[in-house]
Amino acid sequence: MSQLRATKPGLLVCTAVCVCVFLYLRDPPPEEPEESTYPAAVECGFYPDELCSALCEGKEAAPQIATFCKNPHGSQILAHLRTPGNCSRISQEVHFITRPLSAEEGNFSLAYIVTTHKDLAMFVQLLRSIYVPQNLYCIHVDKKAPKKYKSAVQTLVSCFENIFISSKGGRVAHTGFTRLQADLTCMRDLVRSKFQWNYVLNLCGHDFPIKTNKEIIRYIRSKWTDKNITPGVIQPPNVTSETSGSRLEFTPEGSIYGSPNRRFKDEPPHNLTIYFGSAYYVLTRKFVEFVLTDIRAKDLLQWSRDVQSPEQHYWVTLNRLKDAPGATPDAGWEGDIRAIKWRNEEGSVHDGCKGRYVHESCVYGPGDLPWIIRSPSLFASKVDSTDPLVVTCLERRHRLQALRQAEVPAEPHWRFQQESHFNTKRSR
Repeated sequence: MSQLRATKPGLLVCTAVCVCVFLYLRDPPPEEPEESTYPAAVECGFYPDELCSALCEGKEAAPQIATFCKNPHGSQILAHLRTPGNCSRISQEVHFITRPLSAEEGNFSLAYIVTTHKDLAMFVQLLRSIYVPQNLYCIHVDKKAPKKYKSAVQTLVSCFENIFISSKGGRVAHTGFTRLQADLTCMRDLVRSKFQWNYVLNLCGHDFPIKTNKEIIRYIRSKWTDKNITPGVIQPPNVTSETSGSRLEFTPEGSIYGSPNRRFKDEPPHNLTIYFGSAYYVLTRKFVEFVLTDIRAKDLLQWSRDVQSPEQHYWVTLNRLKDAPGATPDAGWEGDIRAIKWRNEEGSVHDGCKGRYVHESCVYGPGDLPWIIRSPSLFASKVDSTDPLVVTCLERRHRLQALRQAEVPAEPHWRFQQESHFNTKRSR
């Protein structure tokens, strides 16, 4: 018993020490915090605006901090689209601009063709960034999109008279004849619409605007009044006899991606000279009507069924015809439509991809933001959901720019929350 009594105080002391150690490890004193793999939430500042501001300014530490602050507001967007509801509520809670921001914009309407099949929150961010009530929007939802995705898009679209889903659905590859068909289907729908429009532009889900609606209109009017923009050149001599076996990508520097491995199945119809260039365009309404009715355009379309990536030659070839409405027969790579970082232009045209390369072009990361916003191009390509902070920052910057240019008072719901810091920094 005496031995047990002697041991008991030692056990109590040991227990007390263990409790103290446990409490210390669970809640270390503030003056000596334990180093953590993740920074404290306060390091993200007024997220996301302070971080976006630092990224756009090229602050050295910003991309590292961004790796811990990827908490975009996609879930908030999706919550508003899960069930059909009051359209006024949806347009306000999803922050759509509901009036023309200036008389200049109100008198010059654009039409958009948008192809989408995934990343619903990112699609909504794209749509609300390009949306103004005087424009017209044709949405082609790929047949392979999940039913819930299609339902959510339908819920959103049904709230706006000037947004509609393409009359013919179908599977659309990133490149190929089905993509060409999707654009043409929307063009037919746009021409039949009761809404008038001046130009049409095409977008995919991995594009995002750099310029505001007013800036796009002024760019068109400054250099391309009544003209089409279809960057591209005549097929280079070294590949004139071989083309369609694989995807060809031409860049403004003249580089060619892809390995052509077989000749055209047939000679082009009407002795047309085939050009290659961008799949993206800015086209006048009269040119669209020409494409839908001219026999050369129809025959070129049929011939294109046997050509891989026909969207890279169809628009530019027709726009080089001298008698086509708005034609630019002597144009080359003129037309700043897309800001793209090509792998082989690293070090000469750009400073490298801060995200990752996919199919020889950059999928942007937060470190690419300074280069993107300095670009004279209208849109950035490519963005995706692996780095949603890129879209969040581009969108918030874009909205602030649009509202600063507005000639009407801003409605409260046009503004995003927590934008004060970004707005202050950009106003200096």
